[in-house]
Amino acid sequence: MKKTIYIFLISIFTTAFVSAQELTWHTDMGKASEFAMQEKKPLLMFFTGSDWCGWCIRLQKEVFQTKEFKKWANENVVLVELDFPKRTPQDDNIRNQNRQLQSMFKVRGYPTIWFVNPEVNSEKQINLRSLGSTGYVAGGPTKWIGKAMSML
Repeated sequence: MKKTIYIFLISIFTTAFVSAQELTWHTDMGKASEFAMQEKKPLLMFFTGSDWCGWCIRLQKEVFQTKEFKKWANENVVLVELDFPKRTPQDDNIRNQNRQLQSMFKVRGYPTIWFVNPEVNSEKQINLRSLGSTGYVAGGPTKWIGKAMSML
């Protein structure tokens, strides 16, 4: 009986720990901005070509999918994926939103990551105050996070 309770407790704590390490990538900029303002965190806007961009896929594997990045991201930023796929279907509203943001931030290549603080202006509109941008940084999560922290 004690062994069963012990195993049960371990499984609950393991599940809770794994859940805490998962990332939420928002795709709706409005909702992500509201959430970021509630949490008092900047947005990390990841401009990517998820199904065709080799450097984007490499950044995902070498940095974004690591435990170190997941811990850092959960503590420091709200994640937004702004995808420009070639083969994967995408909702028209998301596609239009992503194109507008691509134009606004003058994104010319992928991956591009912008850090911004969303702020509400006097007309109750959300403005995005730029903190800086980066892309792929060689050296794994520690180097990438160091570069990101220099902008935050």
